[in-house]
Amino acid sequence: MAFVQLIEYTTSRPEEVAEVLADWQQSSQGKRTARRVLSAKDRNDPKRFVEIVFFDSYESAMENSQLPETQEYARKLTELMDGEPVFRDLDVVEDREL
Repeated sequence: MAFVQLIEYTTSRPEEVAEVLADWQQSSQGKRTARRVLSAKDRNDPKRFVEIVFFDSYESAMENSQLPETQEYARKLTELMDGEPVFRDLDVVEDREL
C-alpha cells in the first residue's frame, strides 16, 4: 500500500531549508526510497511549510528514515525550524487523477 508522510513546520529560513533538501537529494541519490517530495508554503502564514513525501509503502518509508543521509537531513532541518515539526503518517487509500 502506498504511503505518504506529511511534515508541517514553521521557519523564518526557507532558503536554507531548500538548500538542505537539495543536499539530501544529492547525498541520498541511489539509496533513498522516497519517490517524490512536494513542498508547499501556506498562503495565509508565509512562515508555515508542508512537505509531503511519497513512498511505495510504510516499510520503505521506515527504511528511508534509517539512512544516515536522512538522519542528517532531519537534524539540519530541525535546526532551521521555529519550533517542533508535526508529522502525519498516512496510508494512501485512493490515488486518482482528476
